[in-house]
Amino acid sequence: MGFRNRKAPAAHKAPAADNAPAANKSAAASMQPGVNKKAAKKQNSVSQNWTDEQLSDLIFYGVLGVILGGRIGYMLFYGLEQLAENPLAIFRIWEGGMSFHGGMLGVFIGVYMFGRKVGKSFFQVTDFGAPSIPIALGLGRIGNFINGELPGRVTDAPWAVIFPGETLGRHPSSLYQALLEGPVLFTLLWLYSRRPRPMMAVSGMFLLGYGLLRFGSEFLRRPDLHMGENGFIAFHWLTTGQLLSFPMVGCGLLFIAWGYRKNLPSETQS
Repeated sequence: MGFRNRKAPAAHKAPAADNAPAANKSAAASMQPGVNKKAAKKQNSVSQNWTDEQLSDLIFYGVLGVILGGRIGYMLFYGLEQLAENPLAIFRIWEGGMSFHGGMLGVFIGVYMFGRKVGKSFFQVTDFGAPSIPIALGLGRIGNFINGELPGRVTDAPWAVIFPGETLGRHPSSLYQALLEGPVLFTLLWLYSRRPRPMMAVSGMFLLGYGLLRFGSEFLRRPDLHMGENGFIAFHWLTTGQLLSFPMVGCGLLFIAWGYRKNLPSETQS
């Protein structure tokens, strides 16, 4: 891929709706404000109770959820017609096609299964892992750019990119999303989780932050042309990615509000 005056080197096989691999590493443990000393002491004890084996298993479940959920989600959200014509198309992974929203649902299922295995609640696990996820998201978007995936909308900006098989300059939208979903979202979650938060709040902030950032970045990304009129599914501007971001924003706000209402100790710490 090259900038404005240069052609991109090699064409990729098929555009991906999303390709954001998830990695779950450690986040520090935390003490929750507004709870009594006994609850705070219990929280510290629970937060420290993560073994190397548990972290390894968490990564395994997360990666498995990303791969299966990302592929299945892509076919359901972006390739349903193709799937209906040829159900075996779901196995043609060499042609590309991964969905972040599908991968996220896959991770949720994996986290639930992992939590049952180790005796931790769903939100104990998601609060613990959420602050580290943007690192993987940002790297995944850089991978999209290297593979010539997810071109942006046409522009005459000096930093416009000519994608494989095209002659017009486009926004390097995957790099924009790498910045927003990587360093920007990571900083937001890091600052938010530095102070003690109730259970569900950090998970909610991840959903809220990603949903808003993804919704905004879609305005510079070329819509999926096979989805609706000119790639828009409504109002001549709404994309599939934006539509799928609405539930994330809503659930994020709900989790934050519910978390503060319940005021239970979380797994994060400053």
